[in-house]
Amino acid sequence: MSKLVIVGTVAFDAIETPFGKTDKILGGAATYIGLAASQFNIDSAVVSIVGGDFPQKYLDLLADRNIDISGVEIVKEGKTFFWSGKYHNDMNSRDTLATELNVLADFNPVVPATYRDSEIVMLGNLHPIVQLSVLEQMESKPKLVILDTMNFWMDCALPELLNVIKKVDVITINDEEARQLTGEYSLVVAARKIHEMGPKYVVIKKGEHGALLFHKDNVFYAPALPLEEVFDPTGAGDTFAGGFAGYLAQTKDISFENMKNAVIYGSTLASFCVEKFGTERMTDLKNKEVHHRLQEFKSLTQFDIELT
Repeated sequence: MSKLVIVGTVAFDAIETPFGKTDKILGGAATYIGLAASQFNIDSAVVSIVGGDFPQKYLDLLADRNIDISGVEIVKEGKTFFWSGKYHNDMNSRDTLATELNVLADFNPVVPATYRDSEIVMLGNLHPIVQLSVLEQMESKPKLVILDTMNFWMDCALPELLNVIKKVDVITINDEEARQLTGEYSLVVAARKIHEMGPKYVVIKKGEHGALLFHKDNVFYAPALPLEEVFDPTGAGDTFAGGFAGYLAQTKDISFENMKNAVIYGSTLASFCVEKFGTERMTDLKNKEVHHRLQEFKSLTQFDIELT
């Protein structure tokens, strides 16, 4: 069974959308990535940090989904990372109301010894120095390293971010971040520039408009499944990354052709994530629901055409 290491935040979120608001609920990049990856037959571990205020039931929830949590450090006298945000009516833009780093400010990740030979490493959105420290703990070069990052690190830690980018195989960022990172408006040109920075594969997420996969001169586009309601977009990008990484770990095939399938799986799982607040939908998601929605994706994107 393939091993997947997931590094990122396990956190509290407080979310407000046009559909309602929550108090502190389970969130964090590693949480969403882990829950998505748990849909696959793989051996995964989350490396993160929480405070003494983090409920045991949330850790049990991850463990119950066969996610190894031995790499989650618990600082009993500390407080868990907290983020609060309010989404605008279009659900594509949001305002950050609060960001409290708490124990994350001094996070030094320790990859469990049994996972230092993992074939795939998923570096969730964290400070680039923290991401790099994880790669340095691996006993051998992983088969695939996937990096997720955001514009915040481009603003305040660009040299460190570029150093990590040159060491990874796949980068997943959204269209706004791709443009900021490269200074190019065209996503085709932006992807080419990112290739030159190191990654062989570039995944550019476009939210409700799907995702693009670039490799050399090859481009693949996967639409987002049209949904009647988007209840809460929080974690959709991380869920996409978890589905992408989990599928590749299960199939043990990192070719461009198979990455197309991974993009579809990632998009499918992300379409579930947005249906309820926070991680609620991902924690009760059944395999048969995923299979049914994959069939919907297939119907949406496949057609026969006579070329004249």
